[in-house]
Amino acid sequence: MPVLCGVLAVQGSFGLHARVLERCGAAWREVRTPADLEGLTHIIIPGGESTTMHKLGAHYGLLAPLARAIGNGMAAFGTCAGAILLGDGPPPPPRLGLAPLIVVRNAYGRQKESFTADVAMPSLGGSFRGIFIRAPKIELPPAPPPGTEVLGRCGDAPVMVKYGRMLLATFHPELTGETRVHRFFLDM
Repeated sequence: MPVLCGVLAVQGSFGLHARVLERCGAAWREVRTPADLEGLTHIIIPGGESTTMHKLGAHYGLLAPLARAIGNGMAAFGTCAGAILLGDGPPPPPRLGLAPLIVVRNAYGRQKESFTADVAMPSLGGSFRGIFIRAPKIELPPAPPPGTEVLGRCGDAPVMVKYGRMLLATFHPELTGETRVHRFFLDM
């Protein structure tokens, strides 16, 4: 089945993800309504403001159909705010809770504590320059859920985790000019 990737386009850096998908040669479309989910094999939930993204997703009736589609096997990639929505953790915002991973919002601090750092990603061909903007942290329990694979670390912190057909990243790969992370996701 050919890949057709949606990009949740209610708020956040969706346009930048679309540009990376174009550079990857991937077929894609913006997702703003439940009907836009039809026929997708993959979806990217971009970085942005997670509470606003949740409110707009609820307003457009997207959250339940999106959760159903991902639960039925659609591959999902959440970056920053998208990882917050896919994971679990205390509100705000309410979470979709599709990945049983705790994702702590603004874990490094506010905007002024944003940073860039190398992300070690051996399975994706080496290091990657990560851009962390009001970044969340993924907290893994001592025994992570089956199907959990840490693909990227910044120091000791897991910053890109695969769980089944979901990929959660606490950084913004769409801002770097790199395509490796997106290509990996499209191949999932």
